[in-house]
Amino acid sequence: MSTIKASSEIAVSESMPEMLLWRAVIARAIQEWISGSLGRQREAEQYLFEDNRDFLVVCGCAGMDVGRLRSRLAHLRAQAVPGSILVVTA
Repeated sequence: MSTIKASSEIAVSESMPEMLLWRAVIARAIQEWISGSLGRQREAEQYLFEDNRDFLVVCGCAGMDVGRLRSRLAHLRAQAVPGSILVVTA
């Protein structure tokens, strides 16, 4: 009988906590866009879709591709029925 040994090692870089923090910032903006007050929804939408300075930096720090994220969010926006609340489920 042979034995197979497997081992995996995950290197947690020093930047991982910061990356998670920036991802939380993006998640919060998406949450505000989906279910915040009307004013917060508008602010979040502007930030998520039109901000080409701060949002780019935040996405970079989060290790996320801004173009891909905006494309996926635009797809969600296009699927929403006008006048309804956009609900995202996992």
